[in-house]
Amino acid sequence: MSETPTDPNSVNPDVPPSNQRQRASQLAQALRHELHKAVIGQHEVVDGLLTALIAGGHVLVEGVPGLGKTLLVRALARCFGGDFARIQFTPDLMPSDITGHAIYDMASEQFKLRKGPVFTNLLLADEINRAPAKTQAALLEVMQERQVTLEGRALAAPQPFLVMATQNPIEQEGTYPLPEAELDRFMLMLRMDYPQADEELTLVRQVTRSVRTDILDVSGLRVLLHAKDVQALQKIASDLPLDDQVLDYAVRLARATRSWPGLTLGAGPRASIALVRCARARALLRGGDFVVPDDVKGCALAVLRHRVRLSPELDIEGTSVDQLLQQLLEQIAAPRL
Repeated sequence: MSETPTDPNSVNPDVPPSNQRQRASQLAQALRHELHKAVIGQHEVVDGLLTALIAGGHVLVEGVPGLGKTLLVRALARCFGGDFARIQFTPDLMPSDITGHAIYDMASEQFKLRKGPVFTNLLLADEINRAPAKTQAALLEVMQERQVTLEGRALAAPQPFLVMATQNPIEQEGTYPLPEAELDRFMLMLRMDYPQADEELTLVRQVTRSVRTDILDVSGLRVLLHAKDVQALQKIASDLPLDDQVLDYAVRLARATRSWPGLTLGAGPRASIALVRCARARALLRGGDFVVPDDVKGCALAVLRHRVRLSPELDIEGTSVDQLLQQLLEQIAAPRL
């Protein structure tokens, strides 16, 4: 939303549902356009981040250093009028640096709780796999329960709450693999690759015109939405009509991973839920009035790739998880509506 209350893209709960969906879709597409002012190319990753935002889930962005993972999240934070916090994960980061801790106040002679950076709307967990598993696990409770337990007290996180984490490929030196329990809490895992030649040309041209060193500036991006707008988008997306055949298709995809040749670990029910929620978000993002099978199929790789495990034999042969999942998507029949 704009900072002015009369923005025509605002989501008004008093207008008919069809008009709400149209305005919500316009707002989401305006946000996409604004992000692309700072992020050159990377269309699938930008759409994936917006899908997670609308679906109300956390997102993990993987890629080698220097591709703009942090820039993308900073750009979204710039377009968002709510609270934003960043945690730079390092090997010496402690769990209390994330969640908060109790400190002794000499004046009152009592312990007081100091809340950590997780008490925000958008949390950037930068290079999350640079910290050991003990520190990574500090995010488990708040990602799942939207609350943090400090000194025996359950403190609710602000709403909406979204963790946007970046990680370097685990083959890189100084990285720790994320625990499977934490990976499963990310609704989507997006992979950021090197830009195309024309995109890199545009990127270099824009950056070298700037007085900044080697990054694009996000200060010129407009604030398009606030916390209440994100919640309105999430509510409108969750109400989009979904045919039972499409629901069945999403569940069949997730269940197929549990017995698919070449996979030693399949996706659980949380993947089925994520497929449906992301499909609704993608439908809203494209301006649809209902969910179609292609909405499910379009987000399947990002929903499933971090929830399954490749067999050692295929791993040695050089087969990737995405290749195997692509075969699964081609062989599981989608409904015809």
